[in-house]
Amino acid sequence: MMDVSCAIIIEKELILATQRSITMPLPLKWEFPGGKVELNETPKEALIREIKEELDISIEITGDLAANTHTYGTKTIRLIPFTCFITQGSITLKEHAAYKWLKLNELLNLDWAEADIPIVNGLINSLSQE
Repeated sequence: MMDVSCAIIIEKELILATQRSITMPLPLKWEFPGGKVELNETPKEALIREIKEELDISIEITGDLAANTHTYGTKTIRLIPFTCFITQGSITLKEHAAYKWLKLNELLNLDWAEADIPIVNGLINSLSQE
C-alpha cells in the first residue's frame, strides 16, 4: 500500500480542487492536490513538498481528516487529507490541467477521482457541522 497526502486548501470559504492532466493516471479527474509520501518523510512533510512542486505555493497545515484506503486495479493507496491554507505564492500549475475554487455545496458537481470521493464527503460533513 502506498501513502499519499492531499491538501484541502481553504481560502475565504472556498476550497481548491485540481484537475489531473491528460498524461496523468486517471486523466481529467478532479482531486485534492498532493502526492506520494517518500521514504523517511512524514505525510505532512510530503504534502508541503508536493504542493510546492505541483502548484508553486507554500502552505500551512491546520488539521486533518480521516484517511481513505482505495484500490485502483492492482494499486492500493491510503489517501491522507490535511486542511491547510496558502502562506506564500500564487498557484502555478506544473502538472495539472486546471484548478477551481469552489464553495462547499459545489464540490460534488465535479468528476472526482474515486479515492477522493470519501474525502469530499467527509469534508462536507465536517464543515457543515461548524
